[in-house]
Amino acid sequence: MSPNEIARVQTYLRRLFKNDTISIQKPRKPNQPVEVTVGGEFVGVLHRDDDEGDISWSLTITVLEIDLPPAGAVR
Repeated sequence: MSPNEIARVQTYLRRLFKNDTISIQKPRKPNQPVEVTVGGEFVGVLHRDDDEGDISWSLTITVLEIDLPPAGAVR
């Protein structure tokens, strides 16, 4: 993913979720996942898909069981 694409997707996500702490990190090495953070905390990875010139990005968000509130504590 190019730096321009990363910046564009980051701007889109910040507007969509009304959160300026969303950050997309350029991978340190080629072919590594593009990491997405919110407030400095890792939340998922971003993938680029080029299907015969139709380009899209998918964001996979990871939620760990340990990060969830206890069962019964949710209203």
